[in-house]
Amino acid sequence: MSDVKDKELISGVNPLGNKNVHYGKNKTGSSTNDPLEHHDLHEKISPYHKVITEEIPMDKVYQWQREHVQKEQDKEGYPLNVIIDPAMRQMYQVVHNQTLTNVFDRYTEQQPQCRFCIEGLSCQLCANGPCRISQKSPRGVCGVDAHVMVARNFTYRHVTIGTAANCYHAHQAARTLRAAGQNPENGLQIRDEDKLRKYSEMAGLDSTVPIQGVAVNFANWVIEDICRPQYEESKMVEAFAPQQRKDLWRKLDLFPGGANAEIGFTQAMCMTNLASDPVKFLLQCVRLGIANDFQGLLALDILQEILMGTQEIVHRKQNMGLLSADLVNIVTNGHMPLLAHKVVELASTDKWQNRAKEIGANGMQVLGHTCEGQQLMNYKMTQSMPAYGGQEGEWLSQEYLLATGAVDLFMFDYNCTEATLPIFAKRFGTKLVSVDPVIPFPDTENVDFIPEKMEEQAEKILEMALQSFIKRQEEDREVYIPPYTSECVVGFSTESVKAALGGSWKPLIEQIVEGNIRGIATIVGCTTARYGQGGSNIFKVAQELIKNDILVLSGGCTSAVMEYTGLTHPSAAAEAGPGLKTVCEALGTPPVLSYGACVDIGKMSHTAMEIADALEVDTNKLPLVIGAPEYLEQKAVADACSAVAMGWLIHVAPVPSITGSDVVVETLTSTTETLGLGKVMVEMDATKAVNIYRRHIEEKRRELGLSYNEQLLSEKI
Repeated sequence: MSDVKDKELISGVNPLGNKNVHYGKNKTGSSTNDPLEHHDLHEKISPYHKVITEEIPMDKVYQWQREHVQKEQDKEGYPLNVIIDPAMRQMYQVVHNQTLTNVFDRYTEQQPQCRFCIEGLSCQLCANGPCRISQKSPRGVCGVDAHVMVARNFTYRHVTIGTAANCYHAHQAARTLRAAGQNPENGLQIRDEDKLRKYSEMAGLDSTVPIQGVAVNFANWVIEDICRPQYEESKMVEAFAPQQRKDLWRKLDLFPGGANAEIGFTQAMCMTNLASDPVKFLLQCVRLGIANDFQGLLALDILQEILMGTQEIVHRKQNMGLLSADLVNIVTNGHMPLLAHKVVELASTDKWQNRAKEIGANGMQVLGHTCEGQQLMNYKMTQSMPAYGGQEGEWLSQEYLLATGAVDLFMFDYNCTEATLPIFAKRFGTKLVSVDPVIPFPDTENVDFIPEKMEEQAEKILEMALQSFIKRQEEDREVYIPPYTSECVVGFSTESVKAALGGSWKPLIEQIVEGNIRGIATIVGCTTARYGQGGSNIFKVAQELIKNDILVLSGGCTSAVMEYTGLTHPSAAAEAGPGLKTVCEALGTPPVLSYGACVDIGKMSHTAMEIADALEVDTNKLPLVIGAPEYLEQKAVADACSAVAMGWLIHVAPVPSITGSDVVVETLTSTTETLGLGKVMVEMDATKAVNIYRRHIEEKRRELGLSYNEQLLSEKI
C-alpha cells in the first residue's frame, strides 16, 4: 500500500477508494457515551414517569409473573414479554419512551447478529484478518481450521478473561486482609477469627500467633500462590481440593500452577501461529477452571467472610421500592464489596446520619446492586448494619435504576457496570464514582481502592453523596420510585445451612436417600437481554425444578430473579413437589436457597465437596447439576470450566460460540465425561432443560444405589 493510501486509511477514508468514511470517525452526540457530548440532554428529556401505562398491584405481582411466563412469547412484544421484574417493567417504559439508549433496545438494534461470530468462526488476532471460516474458505490465512479457531476463541476470549477477573478479585481481598493485619488502626476488622485460623491451619501455617499475624501470613500465602509460576503446583488447590479430584487432575496433567501464570501461559498458546490442537486448548480451559475455582472463587469467599462475617440466615428486602426520596441514597454496584462494606459501616454511625439530617434528609442508606448487593445482604456483619438498605436488582436494571432520579451516588467496582451510565448520571443527577482502577469511566470520579486508606476513601464517598443530595434538592428534580419490594430469606452458605441442619449433613442426606429431595441444582450466573430470557428463563427453570422435588441453590443475578419472583420466601414451599414441600415447611425455609452472588459459586462448590465427603464419594457421583440458563459473560464461562473439572453437568444458555466446530462441541459435551470430568449441556427451552437435569440426577441416584425414576431414564429426551 502506498503512503497516500496509508494516510487515507488512518484518516478514516475507505482504502478501496470510494471515500466512504468509517463509522467510527468523529462520532459525537447521541452515538457516544461521553456525557460531555450530550450538551442538551436535560432539555431534550422531559418529565418522564407519566409515560408508564402498566400498573401491577404489589399484592398481585407473583400471580401476574406466573401467568405471564406461561404465555406464548411474541417477538413483537419484546422486551415487555420477557421482563418479569415489575420495577424494571415500569422503568423500561420511562427510559424507552424518552428515547434514551438502554440495554433492551440496544439488543434489538443489534439484530440480526453475525452468524460467524455466533458460531465462533471469526478471528481478528493478526493483521491478515479478520478471517471467517466457511465452505468457500475453510481455513484462516494463517492456516487454522474451524476447530482450532473455535477452540482458540473460546479459550482466549472467554476462559482466560473470566479466570483473570475472579483471581484479581481474590488478590484484592487478600490485600485487604493483609492491611487489616498490618494496620488495624485503619478501621478494617477481622470479623471471623475462627475461620481465619481454620484455613490457616489447612494451609499449613501457624495459627497460634496473634490474630493480626495470622491474617498477614494467610493473606501473603494466598497472594504468593496466585503469583506462583505455572510449572509449580498450586498450594491452594493442594490444600482445599478433594483428594480424588487431585489424583485425576494430576493423571490428566490438569493440576494448575499459579493462576496468573496459568492465564499468561494460556494466552501465549492463543497467539497467532502457536498452538493448533483444539482438544489441548479445551483441556487447558479445564485447567484454568481449577485455578478459577480454588485460587479465585473459593479463595475470595473465604477472605471476604473473614473480613465481613460468615453468612447468617435472615429475612431481608429487595428491589427498587427500597429507595426513598427523603434519604441520601447510595448504591454500590459490582462484585467486590471491600470498600463498599466500609461505606456501609461509616454510614451507619451517628456522625454520618446526623450529617445527612443537617442537609435536610431523613438519613442516609446504602443499597447494593447486582452481585455486590447480594453479598452485602448475605454477610453477617454488613447485613445487620443500620444503614444497609437492601438489594436493588440484577445487572439489566442499572440504567432504569438511575432513571428513578433518586440515586444520589452510584459507586462501582469491577464487572457489570454498563458503559452508558455517564449519560444516565448526567440526565438524572447521579454522582458516579469508580472505586477500582480496572474500571475507569469518562467524566467520572475515581477513588481507586487502596486497602490501607479505606476509611479515608469511604468518608470521601459519603461526602460526595451528601453534596449530590443537596444538588438534587436545589434543582427540585423529579423522582419516581416504582412501588415494588420483595421479602426474601437469604444468608445461606455451607456453614449456615449445616448449622440449620443441626451441625451435620446427615439430615439433608437422609432426605435425599428417602427421595423427598431428588437432588440439588445450582442455578447461577447472569441475566441476558436476549429474546426469550430477560429473567424469565431462570424463573421457568427454577419453577420446574422445585415442582420436581429438586432443591435449588442460587447465585448471581439469578438470585435477584428468585427474590423478585418470591421463590426465596418460605411461602414458595407451596409451589414445590410434595417431598421438597414437606422438607421446606418442616424447616421453615424456601425451596430456593440464595447463596448470594455469582462469586459465591465457590461456597456452593464447598458445600458439594462436604456432602461428597460425608457420602465418601467423589464429587462427580453427586445427584447434582449446575445451571446457567442466562449466562452473559466471561466469568460465567470460566465457572463452567470449574464445574467440568469437578465432574458436574453444566447447562449453559444461550448457545455459546462453539457450534462452528463439531470437535469442540463433542469434546465439551461428551468426551470430557469419559475422562472422569463433567460435561456441558446446551438447551434454550426451559422444560427440555429441566428434563435433562432430572434425568442426570436420577442416573446419579441409580449409581449411588438409591431409588430412581426408571421411566424417566428410559424416555427419549
